[in-house]
Amino acid sequence: MEVIEGCRLPVLRRNQENEDEWPLAEILEREDISGRKVFYVHYIDFNKRLDEWVTPERLDLKKIQFPKKEAKTPTKNGLPGSRPSSPERELKTLDLSLHPSTAGIGKTIPTPGLPYLATSASLQRVPVVKLPDRTNSIENVTKNLLSKRKLEAVSLATQCSPATPVAAAPEIPTPVYAQQNGSARRPVPVGAGRKRKANCLGTDEDSQDSSDGIPSAPRMTGSLVSDRSHDDIVTRMKNIECIELGRHRLKPWYFSPYPQELTSLPVLYLCEFCLKYLKSLKCLQRHLTKCNLRHPPGNEIYRKGTISFFEIDGRKNKNYSQNLCLLAKCFLDHKTLYYDTDPFLFYVMTEYDCKGFHIVGYFSKEKESTEDYNVACILTLPPYQRRGYGKLLIEFSYELSKVEGKTGTPEKPLSDLGLLSYRSYWSQTILEILMELKSENGERPQITINEISELTSIKKEDVISTLQYLNLINYYKGQYILTLSEDIVEGHEKAMMKRHLRIDSKCLHFTPKDWSKRGKW
Repeated sequence: MEVIEGCRLPVLRRNQENEDEWPLAEILEREDISGRKVFYVHYIDFNKRLDEWVTPERLDLKKIQFPKKEAKTPTKNGLPGSRPSSPERELKTLDLSLHPSTAGIGKTIPTPGLPYLATSASLQRVPVVKLPDRTNSIENVTKNLLSKRKLEAVSLATQCSPATPVAAAPEIPTPVYAQQNGSARRPVPVGAGRKRKANCLGTDEDSQDSSDGIPSAPRMTGSLVSDRSHDDIVTRMKNIECIELGRHRLKPWYFSPYPQELTSLPVLYLCEFCLKYLKSLKCLQRHLTKCNLRHPPGNEIYRKGTISFFEIDGRKNKNYSQNLCLLAKCFLDHKTLYYDTDPFLFYVMTEYDCKGFHIVGYFSKEKESTEDYNVACILTLPPYQRRGYGKLLIEFSYELSKVEGKTGTPEKPLSDLGLLSYRSYWSQTILEILMELKSENGERPQITINEISELTSIKKEDVISTLQYLNLINYYKGQYILTLSEDIVEGHEKAMMKRHLRIDSKCLHFTPKDWSKRGKW
C-alpha cells in the first residue's frame, strides 16, 4: 500500500505527558533519505508548529484515508491549487447571524449578552460590588486555557473583541445595587465562542459583509494580508532546521521565506545585532569583525535596568526590518509581511550585558492605522518566553498609546499564544483599576466603560469582552453591576505578585509623530 500526499491516517506521537497517542494526520510530503522513506505530517486540529518528519513505523496503515482525485483545491483565479485534495470530512461553518462582520456599513448590532452596554458615551456609571464566594479566578482561567493540548488560534472576532458599533444606549433607570449575599443577582448571558482555522481572515473584524450576505474582500493594509500563500504545499512545511542567534539555538515553528539555498543547511547563522543571515560559522565570524552594531539601529526610547526598547523606522532601516520579519516568520504563522516595511515602525526589546544589547522580542505597528491598531505583529523569542517579557511588550505598546492620547487594539487574528497573553494582560490591568476604586459618600464605587478605556488605553470592545470573559458583569433590576468575588481578588493578587517586570513611564522618552502630515514615510 503506497502512502501518497494528501492521505490521512493515525500517526504515533508523544504528548505533553510523555504518553503515546495516535492523532489523525495528513501527509504533506514524501522524501527518500539514504534509501529510506520519511513523511512530513500535519496533525489535524493541532497547531502547525507540531508538524514533523516521521518514519513509516509510526504510521497506522490500517486506517488510511486516500484523497479524492477528482476534487482539486481552487485558487483565487479558479485554477487548481498545488495541494492534493484531502478526504471528505465534515465542514465546520460559522453562524454569521451573530458575527460582528455580518453588519453592513451603517448597520448596528448590540453586543450578544450585553445589549447597549458596549460603547455608549452617555452610559451611566456601573457600580462595582465585591461578593464573597465565586470560583472564576484569573489563575483558574489561565490554567484551563493552558491545559489544552490541541492548540488552535481562536478568532477574537467571535470570542474576544466585537468591533461592530453598537446602538446608543437608552436611558437606564436609577441604579439599584445587588445584595451582598448575591441572592438577587442574575448573570448576563454571554454568547459561546467558536473555534475556527487560524488562517481564515475573511470573517474576522477586518471584513464587512455586503447586504446580501456575501463577504467582501479582506482588508489590504497592514501586515496580515491574506494572499492565499498558505494553500501552497511549500509554505505549509518548515524549511529551516535550526537557527543560531547569539548564544541561543532556535528550532523554527513555521515556514519562513529565507533564500532557497539556505534551507538545506543544518544550521542557519544570524548576527544577533544586525540579524543578517549567513550560511556557516566561519562566515559569521568574518562578519562579526566587520559589523559595528552592538544594538538594534534606531533610537533608544526606553531604558530601565538591563531592559531597553529601540524604535526602528521600516523605511530608514529597511535591511534590519526585513531580516527581523524573516526571523519572526519562523515563529508567527499568520505573518505575511517580509519586504514592504516602509509603512511600519518596529519596537525591539533588548537585554543588556557587557557584550551588547541582545534581542528579546519585538512588536511592529503601522505608522498610520485607520482601525486604531497599536500592534501589527508581536513576538517574544522562544528562549525568553514564560518569563514575563510578553506582557512587558504588550504593556509598552499601550504605554505608547497613552502618550499618543489614543486607545489601541492588536491586529487580528492573534496566534494562540498571543491570545493568551493579551487576555491575561487585559484582565490584570482592568482588575487593577477596579480594585483601586474608592467609595464616595458611603456608596459603592462606580465607573463607566469609557473611563476604564481612557485610563488604560484599551479599546472599549476589548474592555467589554474581558469583563464578559471573566463573568464580572451582572444585571440587577435594570442596572448593570460589576461583581468582584474573593476568589477573583485573591487570584489577581497572586498573579500580580508573580509579575515582576513592569514598564516605568518615567523612563520612557518618546515623542509621537504625525505621519499624516508627511509626504512620505
